Amino acid sequence: MINVFLLLGSNLGKRELFLDEAIGHIENRVGKRLNKSAVYETQSWGKTDEPDYLNQVIELQTGLTAGELLKIILDIELEMGRRREIKWGARIIDIDILFYGNDIISSPELTIPHPELHKRRFTLEPLNQIASDLVHPVLGKTIFLLKKELKDNLIVKIYNFED
Repeated sequence: MINVFLLLGSNLGKRELFLDEAIGHIENRVGKRLNKSAVYETQSWGKTDEPDYLNQVIELQTGLTAGELLKIILDIELEMGRRREIKWGARIIDIDILFYGNDIISSPELTIPHPELHKRRFTLEPLNQIASDLVHPVLGKTIFLLKKELKDNLIVKIYNFED
């Protein structure tokens, strides 16, 4: 069994429900959830004229290979209505593999650790909440230190479900 960290995001429709639905699918098909961050509301990154996102990081334990995990995640996104039409465009659900144990993977289909995670506040805030001591296997720095060194000024805040 290996521990994996996934970032979930949604900026269309009933965002909270889509995150919960995705977590349910992931738990049923990937493995046991060990931890999850709070839900964070974040400004759109990359394509800034899109609606705000809700983001959440979950930690799971799985017996799947990284390739199997990727296939299942892509299937879940598709089943939930994800369409890949515009880079950084609005989406019902987005699921990224941040870490797969301490593995370093570089293939045309998959790069782990996620190549942009250390540059993105919307990733580091929730990840730091549940895994601040986790060491990035390429950069050799903890998540806490990566967040401290972050230059991204995007507004990221814990989501208030009553808004």
